[in-house]
Amino acid sequence: KYLGALVKTSMNRCIQCTRCVRFSAEVAGVPELGATGRGEDMEITTYLEQAMTSELQANVVDICPVGALTSKPYAFAARPWELNKTESIDVMDALGSAIRIDTRGREVMRILPRVNDAINAEWISDKTRHVVDGLRTQRLDQPYLRENGRLRPASWSEAFSAIARKLARANPKRVGALIGDLAAVEEIFALKDLMTRLGVTNLDCRQDGAMLDPNWGRASYLFNPTIAGIDAADALLIVGTNPRKEAAILNARIRKRWLAGNFPVGVIGPKVDLTYGYDYLGAGPETLADVARHSFADMLRKAERPLVLVGATAFARADGATIAALAAKAAVDLGAVKDDWNGYGVLQGAASRVGALDLGFVPGEGALNARQMAAFGTLDVVFLLGVDELDIAEGAFAVYIGSNGDRGANRADVILPGAAYPEKSAIYVNTEGRVQMAARASFPPGDAREDWAIVRALSDVLGKRLPYDSLASLRRALFAAYPHMQRVGQITPGNPADVRKLAERTGGSTERTPFRAGVSDFYFTNPIARCSAVMAECSALALGRATMTAAE
Repeated sequence: KYLGALVKTSMNRCIQCTRCVRFSAEVAGVPELGATGRGEDMEITTYLEQAMTSELQANVVDICPVGALTSKPYAFAARPWELNKTESIDVMDALGSAIRIDTRGREVMRILPRVNDAINAEWISDKTRHVVDGLRTQRLDQPYLRENGRLRPASWSEAFSAIARKLARANPKRVGALIGDLAAVEEIFALKDLMTRLGVTNLDCRQDGAMLDPNWGRASYLFNPTIAGIDAADALLIVGTNPRKEAAILNARIRKRWLAGNFPVGVIGPKVDLTYGYDYLGAGPETLADVARHSFADMLRKAERPLVLVGATAFARADGATIAALAAKAAVDLGAVKDDWNGYGVLQGAASRVGALDLGFVPGEGALNARQMAAFGTLDVVFLLGVDELDIAEGAFAVYIGSNGDRGANRADVILPGAAYPEKSAIYVNTEGRVQMAARASFPPGDAREDWAIVRALSDVLGKRLPYDSLASLRRALFAAYPHMQRVGQITPGNPADVRKLAERTGGSTERTPFRAGVSDFYFTNPIARCSAVMAECSALALGRATMTAAE
């Protein structure tokens, strides 16, 4: 039977336990599996054998007790005893789901979930599980240098020399550095250290343009109630986000709480299918500004632990700072910020964002932000650490450090091949502020190196030698500057007073433009996913570009 791109069927094994049916209907909230026929003719199937559409569909493989449902991309690829198993964390979104990476040699063969009740329970999203082939497609495995409009292979010394020549002639005020969505804390720290020594203040980790400022306090950009705290909440207001696409596991957790009852949900923003019922309040900032007068606000005020969930995309507008203040004011006015409960939660979309904000990787006073750096004529040299979601205008000399040949590499004048997330031991901070450690499961291909090591080697050539020669010494410097980074697995909470201060910043004008969805295509949100043939097939099915019927 055909169930889509991810689930392979051997229905002669099926014992009709209906675990997959219950998962689809109850956990995923997309009731697309069911039983047809009666008695000995009963079959588990989708309607007319169409592809499954849930972002969590591949979890049915884990819960099938007899192997009637198996992983289609992994079929006949390897035997379990051939694989080395490494416990790590996921970076496809900002939740930091617990995963196990199975490798054979240096090749990642599959990714499976690990149980972590504080974040992902026992589930992972389809993108987390099946992005594997993107880790071996279009990989950057040697430096490249652009000459006469074309990229050519180069040695590390050639690439570093070209960068040094450009920087020698550049004013530090016309040099900038940007951080992508998958960067780890160590390379962000090293790049900031190098830029500081060069006198560069044009730094930004918000390539989407989100108006979030670490000077407002850590609580202004964290998911303060925590992911597990959703289970304790008793009312929810969602502002400017589609959690089903931006954080599928978080959305499943919200659905679990909704199913338990007495959990009113209100939405301000795009009207979408969230797999649970909600009251639609409005589409734009004007609704957020007047939400205290809406009838739904009474439910939030009566709740003991109301939760206001704001998507980071809501701040990625010209009026983003005002939106942040309005959202914080709504949380305070509706009783979501108390001494024993901070219900103001920002849902970040990028795995690197909270760690970079913690490190203060934002423009200095009078410096340029990401959108200004991307504009024509503002910079002479720009460093792109895995930046693939932002179009950099021609004119600036672009140095790209990353793992996959995507938009950033296509724009670059110098490409320095870095390591993907399974190929390095790295620290990430998830959207709730939890410090997590990703473990190295394999090694980068060819001449590619870990990103922090590239920055360290470049600092030698630039005459601004960084004072750490190993990952351990880099982490010692990191922990000395930011002590909370050494508390792996723990959350350093933000101060609720920061949310109250942010709420008092209201007064700016807002645009009439409605909030938009932060993710248009769930399967194509980062360069690794865009290099995956499996994700391409899932994207085509989801967007209706490819269909298959029972007749086919």
